[in-house]
Amino acid sequence: MNKLVVRSIPFALFAAFLAISPFVLGDGALHLANEMFIIIVIASMWNFLAGYAGLVSLGHQMYFGAGGYVLFMFANATGMSPYFGIPMAFAFGACAAAIIAPVLFRLRDAYFAIASWVIAEVVSIAVQKTDALGGISGVSLSDISVLDFTRFESQMFLIGGAMVLLTVLGFLWLLRSEPGLAFMCVRDNELAARTIGVDVWRNRFLAYVLSAAGCAAAGALSCLSGLTVQPGNALSADWTAIMTFVVVVGGIGTLEGPILGTLIYFALRQLLTVVLPLSGTWYMVAMGGVAVATMLYSPAGLWPILRDKLGGNWLAIRRAM
Repeated sequence: MNKLVVRSIPFALFAAFLAISPFVLGDGALHLANEMFIIIVIASMWNFLAGYAGLVSLGHQMYFGAGGYVLFMFANATGMSPYFGIPMAFAFGACAAAIIAPVLFRLRDAYFAIASWVIAEVVSIAVQKTDALGGISGVSLSDISVLDFTRFESQMFLIGGAMVLLTVLGFLWLLRSEPGLAFMCVRDNELAARTIGVDVWRNRFLAYVLSAAGCAAAGALSCLSGLTVQPGNALSADWTAIMTFVVVVGGIGTLEGPILGTLIYFALRQLLTVVLPLSGTWYMVAMGGVAVATMLYSPAGLWPILRDKLGGNWLAIRRAM
């Protein structure tokens, strides 16, 4: 089979799913699917940073929340459709990360991770104390008439699906290109990468900026879905915890890991909060237990196990792609 045809099959199926779903699914199902899309995007961004560039950030909720604030502030200031705020959020996330990265890059390993979390917490506190950003109450749309609520969920669903397509296709192209090989070389052996002429700082800088921008765009979409942005939600460390959980369980350093991890996360969320149900502390304990068990018995995540079970057929498809 032609390589291009094989490569296009999963993306064509997903595009068909996006085209058909608004006509056959209700608003509740579309909303849930969009939630999954958002998690896939932010987990893929975190996976790119940690799994391919070797940088573990515990503060990416800062960019997620910043994206939400940019969208609402832009929409309220201009009177334009808030959908235009999503690319604005992407650009803001990239610019903010470009400013913060040189500071963080003075630190290494655990110190980098801790510093990223500290900066995110400082930003969250600062936002809560800034009246121009709504303080603890946050910001809402000043004119909701710019939204068509008869098609709102379907529009959000399509935007989220487009984000997933752009994310997966973008990383697929990037990681098969020369820069992608450089990212993995830096991750695997920084000294060897420097020896062969790879600019380690530049590659990590680009990975950090891109992952932050992607999280900001996804955060804008997520906050728009709730029609408000509040620091207690948008800037919550729970978002980074979700990114980490999804990637660890799905498979760090793989394109498929964040997708599988997202499916597992939502299945567990349904099981633990609806079927059992658990809430609060016990819910977090259960999710943490799953993550710990995965790290103990399959440190690379569950996708490598599933890939090996699929065997030669999957390998043949990947070679064709």
